[in-house]
Amino acid sequence: MDRQIDASSEVVWRILVGLEMWPEWGPSVTRAELDGGHFELGATGQVWTPVGVSLPFVISEFDPGRSWGWRVAGVPATQHGVEADGAGCRAWMSAPRWAPAYLAVLQIALRRIERIAVGAA
Repeated sequence: MDRQIDASSEVVWRILVGLEMWPEWGPSVTRAELDGGHFELGATGQVWTPVGVSLPFVISEFDPGRSWGWRVAGVPATQHGVEADGAGCRAWMSAPRWAPAYLAVLQIALRRIERIAVGAA
C-alpha cells in the first residue's frame, strides 16, 4: 500500500522513525520508546496499544532514509518506507500475508502521515 505525498522524503522519513510521532499516525500505537541508543537495525523498545498493553519490538530491517521493518512480540510486523518522487515522495507500508485486515490500518496511517508531512513542509 502506498501514497503520494507532497513533501520531501526526508520529512516523511523523520515521521516514520520518530517514535514520538507514532501515536499521531499509527492507529494501533499510543506510545513507543526505545531501550536506548538510536533507531537502527537491532534497536529494541516497547510499543503500547490502545488497550494499554505494552509489547516489545526489535527493528529487524533497516535501510537508512528509505525503509524499516520490525518484529513486535517476536512476530514479523509491518514494513515502512519512503522514496523521493519528483518534488514529493511516495510513502509505503506493508503488512505480513497473515494480517490482510491490517491493510485498512495502514491506509489510515498513510493518510495521517500525509497530513502531518504536508503541514510540516
